[in-house]
Amino acid sequence: MAKQFETIALVGIGLIGSSIAREIKDKGLAGSVVVSSRSDATLKRAEELGLGDRYTTSAAEAVKDADLVVVSVPVGASGAVAAEIAANLKPGAIVTDVGSTKGSVITQMAPHIPEGVHFIPGHPIAGTEYSGPDAGFIGLFKGRWCILTPLPDTDEAAKAKLRTFWETLGSMVDDMDPEHHDKVLAIVSHLPHIIAYNIVGTADDLEAVTESEVIKYSASGFRDFTRLAASDPTMWRDVCLHNKDAILEMLARFSEDLAYLQRAIRWGDGEKLFDLFTRTRAIRRSIVQAGQDTDMADFGRHAMDQK
Repeated sequence: MAKQFETIALVGIGLIGSSIAREIKDKGLAGSVVVSSRSDATLKRAEELGLGDRYTTSAAEAVKDADLVVVSVPVGASGAVAAEIAANLKPGAIVTDVGSTKGSVITQMAPHIPEGVHFIPGHPIAGTEYSGPDAGFIGLFKGRWCILTPLPDTDEAAKAKLRTFWETLGSMVDDMDPEHHDKVLAIVSHLPHIIAYNIVGTADDLEAVTESEVIKYSASGFRDFTRLAASDPTMWRDVCLHNKDAILEMLARFSEDLAYLQRAIRWGDGEKLFDLFTRTRAIRRSIVQAGQDTDMADFGRHAMDQK
């Protein structure tokens, strides 16, 4: 494939950053990749994995000659990173991020981005419960959506170039208003993770059920919740704090619906229960039809194990 950028700087090299690095190398999308991490150990591991061409613990140093800067840090650190790199960003560079909250990231980062630099916030909706540079892999973004939340005065040519970059990585790309993005992600991502953390925490707190029993008899329902609940604690702490309003709104809606379900169970209202379970089953079918999951038994786990 043709080179898209002369130099790409990756600030943060966890699951998303390292997956991007692998894709860039695999597809020859840059002349040079500079990897930055505050952690010496993480940076050393990234170098051992050959994820970049240059490595530095200084984000400011990393972005000096970059045509594209991808910030892949917990959303709470976005402002500090923007302040650190601002003076070294070259005119015409594109700065984007991968955070799952956009309103907060824009508030934190936009004031630091100098005139002539194209700040285009983004969010690839892809990931696993694993973190760190070893967790990345080629194909993470294939068939997944990447949402861009451009600012009103965003340069169209720069946005088109960033869109092409994500499409080359395999993503389907869409534009969205930042506030709307945060509401959508609150229900499809943030709330499910919060519920998973809470359910697994409840099981851990139960005095009548031992931990060994929870693990030994974990049927698919609880087991699948533990996958979400194993996600990076720093990232999800920041998501909760930086998409607070949208998450609280969705939690309120969820609490109302949970009370409705509770009443139906208490009063033996089988018709209401059947109606709810039928509607939710249709959502699952729609997700599979949209190509966002497999309809193979057990989410295709056994088939994958046999490869």
